[in-house]
Amino acid sequence: MTMDNPSLVLDLVEWVAREPRRYSEVMEAWRTSCPRLSVWEDAVDHGYLARESNAAGEALVTVTDAGRAFLQREGRLH
Repeated sequence: MTMDNPSLVLDLVEWVAREPRRYSEVMEAWRTSCPRLSVWEDAVDHGYLARESNAAGEALVTVTDAGRAFLQREGRLH
């Protein structure tokens, strides 16, 4: 599976890696209606990010092990 915007996907995964983000925050910052700019979709399709719920039922986005490995390969793991 190829990625159309690997540098933007890397930026998104790195941003989420700093701390889990509310799903609504991620969608506000990263969702687009442009089919050529599928940053969120690419990150999820490659297994770099996951949507989970916390104890309060709030939807959160977190980085997966694959996402951490992606960051490490690119020299951007903090």
